[in-house]
Amino acid sequence: MATWVWVLIAVAVVVLIVVGLFMAAKRRTTRLRKQFGPEYERTMQDRDGRRAAESDLRNRQKQREQLNIHPLAEPARARYAEQWRELQERFIDQPASAVMEADVLVRQVMNDEGYPVDDFNRQADLVSVDHPRVVENYRIAHTVCERTQAQEASTEDMRTALLSFRSLFDELLHADSPGGRPRPNGAAHRRRDDYDDAPEAGAR
Repeated sequence: MATWVWVLIAVAVVVLIVVGLFMAAKRRTTRLRKQFGPEYERTMQDRDGRRAAESDLRNRQKQREQLNIHPLAEPARARYAEQWRELQERFIDQPASAVMEADVLVRQVMNDEGYPVDDFNRQADLVSVDHPRVVENYRIAHTVCERTQAQEASTEDMRTALLSFRSLFDELLHADSPGGRPRPNGAAHRRRDDYDDAPEAGAR
């Protein structure tokens, strides 16, 4: 066979390999965008380029797969729901303490379900795998909680934090529950803006 024929074959093989790699990367990007939604775009902004962002997200998936995440038993779910109702009522007269209690309560639920809660950033990253459309709400709420502890948050800030905590709290409570949202990413996730019934501080 002539040398030029072998050259053409080699070029064709290289082209096929390059096209295959490109298509595989494109499919991977599509899957990550679909799973992480707004969290994909946020990670793109935080990381140096698409490759670094997608590597970060895949790493989160791998870490999440190593965890034994499980839904709450019904008695625990009912107990936590009642605790939330009580703290939300206390927000009217004690907004700061209610927000800080909400932070603690959400972490308790996460811990019971199997998420590590020793480091906030790692915790948020792992939760983003299952709850990508509300994890940014959680970050916002946590930031306001820190400002509340430093007495730097306004009442409206604290109300926003309570709504943000609640968006994740509700998903954690109802994921994999009878009639609830499956885990992960099986049904529509709710954002903080979907909640408008938190009490106004000072209201009667």
